[in-house]
Amino acid sequence: MPREPIWRSIANTLQTEIAQELYRPGDKLPTEAELADRFGVNRHTVRQGLASLAEAGIVHARRGSGVFVAARPTDYALGQRVRFHQNVTASGRTPSRRITRLETRPASVAEAAALALASGDLVHVIDGISLADGQPLAIFSSIFPAGRLPGLLTAMDAQNSVTAALAACGVTDYTRSETRLTAKVADGLQALALQMQAGAPILQSVGLNVDAAGRPIEYGTTWFAGDRVTLTVAS
Repeated sequence: MPREPIWRSIANTLQTEIAQELYRPGDKLPTEAELADRFGVNRHTVRQGLASLAEAGIVHARRGSGVFVAARPTDYALGQRVRFHQNVTASGRTPSRRITRLETRPASVAEAAALALASGDLVHVIDGISLADGQPLAIFSSIFPAGRLPGLLTAMDAQNSVTAALAACGVTDYTRSETRLTAKVADGLQALALQMQAGAPILQSVGLNVDAAGRPIEYGTTWFAGDRVTLTVAS
């Protein structure tokens, strides 16, 4: 009978320890060097074992930070009022957001139609990554009518919150009028941003938010890491 590869024995040992809650969801595992010393192997062998755990969704690597036990999926409600900060806080985790793009440009055909704009009208674009306890949950791209919200990007740069930035521009409340969900697989850039492997499952949500008068105010697309979020559609 062929002997089990050492890297698989390491993976099985760590998986058992995770199952016994010696390492809990969100905990950082020892470094490759520490594990290599523990098991008496080289770091390449440890890396193979960790890679197999990552492929099974048991752990995930954060660039420059280490390898962490996969946390439980975050419950994320898609109702009339979709608020990232509230959803993540309600799940018992700490929300944060990293903005990657603030730009004003002409609307695409689809954006103009969704926001009831004329061809060539300007829109504000806000792209970023949404995180819970430092782990990426989703990447997003939100489009807003620039003519109605001239100071939005300045407010967003200061507030780092869409809700607060809209409030600073006079939009004190907004609700979701439409959401479309589609199963996708992560491309290379999406996988890099979400710290997952290319081809891993993601959920694409395309939504339209309207202000209190029913006017379109935000047309956004969000790509959720499929194994980190449980989406709940509420009426």
